[in-house]
Amino acid sequence: MERKYAIHSSDDVYFVTFTVVNWIDTFTRDDYREIFIDSMVYCQKNKGLEVLPIVS
Repeated sequence: MERKYAIHSSDDVYFVTFTVVNWIDTFTRDDYREIFIDSMVYCQKNKGLEVLPIVS
């Protein structure tokens, strides 16, 4: 089921989580990992995505 969410304030911080179809091991397969990384970099450069480090 696809859901569309909207960001209401660009000043807020959002936590994003996701699953993949058929639980494909996205981060252990080089091809899939590169697609994910390329997509994140594209969103950073073209859509204003900011990725913050995890602070424990």
